[in-house]
Amino acid sequence: MALEPVISAIKSVSQKIQLLQIHAHIIRTNLIQYPPVSIQFLSRIALSGPLQDANYSHRFFEQLTHPLIFHYNTMIRACSTSDSPRKGLLLYRDMRRRGIAADPLSASFAVKSCIRLLYLLGGIQVHCNIFKDGHQWDTLLLTAVMDLYSQCQSGGDACKVFDEMPQRDTVAWNVMISCCVRNNRTRDALSLFDVMQGSSDKCEPDDVSCLLLLQACAHLNALEFGERIHGYIIERGYGDAPNLSNALISMYSRCGCLEKAYEIFKRTGNKSVVSWSAMISGLAMNGYGREAIEAFEEMLRIGIQPDDQTFTGVLSACSHSGMVDEGMSVFDRMNTEFGITPNVHHYGCMVDLLGRVGLLDKAYQLIMSMVVKPDSKIWRTLLGACRIHGHVTLGEQVIGHLIELKAQEAGDYVLLLNIYSSAGHWEKVAEVRKLMKDKAIRTTPGCSTIELKGVVHEFVVDDISHSKNRLIYEKLDEINHQLRIAGYVVELSSELHKMNDKEKGYVLSHHSEKLAVAFGVLATPPGTTLRVASNIRICVDCHNFLKLFSGVYNRDVFLRDHNRFHHFRGGHCSCNDYW
Repeated sequence: MALEPVISAIKSVSQKIQLLQIHAHIIRTNLIQYPPVSIQFLSRIALSGPLQDANYSHRFFEQLTHPLIFHYNTMIRACSTSDSPRKGLLLYRDMRRRGIAADPLSASFAVKSCIRLLYLLGGIQVHCNIFKDGHQWDTLLLTAVMDLYSQCQSGGDACKVFDEMPQRDTVAWNVMISCCVRNNRTRDALSLFDVMQGSSDKCEPDDVSCLLLLQACAHLNALEFGERIHGYIIERGYGDAPNLSNALISMYSRCGCLEKAYEIFKRTGNKSVVSWSAMISGLAMNGYGREAIEAFEEMLRIGIQPDDQTFTGVLSACSHSGMVDEGMSVFDRMNTEFGITPNVHHYGCMVDLLGRVGLLDKAYQLIMSMVVKPDSKIWRTLLGACRIHGHVTLGEQVIGHLIELKAQEAGDYVLLLNIYSSAGHWEKVAEVRKLMKDKAIRTTPGCSTIELKGVVHEFVVDDISHSKNRLIYEKLDEINHQLRIAGYVVELSSELHKMNDKEKGYVLSHHSEKLAVAFGVLATPPGTTLRVASNIRICVDCHNFLKLFSGVYNRDVFLRDHNRFHHFRGGHCSCNDYW
């Protein structure tokens, strides 16, 4: 029986009615049971294209009396990219139960389905089957498994798979870098840049590697390393890539180098809405609220339509600069003028803006009127405002909402402790402490990093692990002495543990941010800008310390903490003392 005319017709068909006619023909002639015909037909209706139809493909698949691995692979692949990835896993299980041996493609599509579902247990089962089927040497397949573990917050397992891979290509290295960034191991991500080039794999970072590493640099405030990646991008000829230009704008902005960010922005040809949004966000986080709004208006003037990211940047600019009327106006224009429904990030900016100026009740009302469900970050933003303004009752309400979301963290209770202690409600402080003890809630240890000469140095409170430990503490004592002469007084309320004032002062004086700054002063010439990153929200005392330090020592300090970006300069801070 001639199959070629039928296969040719399946390949060339362009209308659904024609496809249905061919389907009827192959059923009537029993050609449906011939793999070359059925595989070609299934591919046309299951995979991407104008004739793709998920329900139709499933019905067709069920008509096959003896489906082969190729049929299963087509279906599992289609499900892994559809809205029904779970069906792909069910097909993978059915295939194995029928005794059909899976090949690397089957497993890779099953893993992708697990990634779509963030289904770690299912991924582990597929990983076990990979070993059973003898496919543990397939680099592409193991790279997909790494990605699964990474996205399911199982970084240790991803590293283990990476270490056991017989041969690693650039894609595998990129997944490993992405895993480090996603699992808050950004220092390790940067170290992989050198390791991959010196490894036996002889892999060179590509444009994706550079994109991921720039994100890590932005997170760590690692300007020197970011400049090194920038140099590599130019050397390799990636400089014209729009996504890398946008990432460079973001990295330089987050590291406080707004002039360099603007240079790249100016040189970027055919600026997209992403480029404009990156520049607007950069201006916003560096305290240039008016300029950010001017950039927004200029973008509109030249005919570029804003997206939701643009409005996040503009509203953030209004928040950072305390421009309430402008923020309310932009928030209203989003929907009425541009047809964009505010998302949780936009509401978060508005809550932050209202919280800054003390309009806490209005911020609470805005949250309660949201068209989308408020997330824990929005409630934490309001909780932070309650701490700044000493609003005890509302702070208690916010904690209640966080408990309802089952999203309360140690930091939330610390903020509540701060609110109670500032108001002198010591019995409430004791109650919260007991609750934290009973629930075994532990606070995250403060950790700060500072980059010098391309090396990221890490500090924790009372750190003695650094090789220059003695010199760092001597320099910190000297700084504390100079700042006290200038009027610095330790903010004892920042230490919430039960101890006397002398003990509180000692603990506060050795916070990780201060150790990082002391090391920066020790290791750099006078006047050098310091860039510090912290994994937690900095306390009131550290904020006061850094503000005064920037004036006394005539040094700019850029600090990115868990909550926001701070630029200390000449005794002032870009956050206008709200953080």
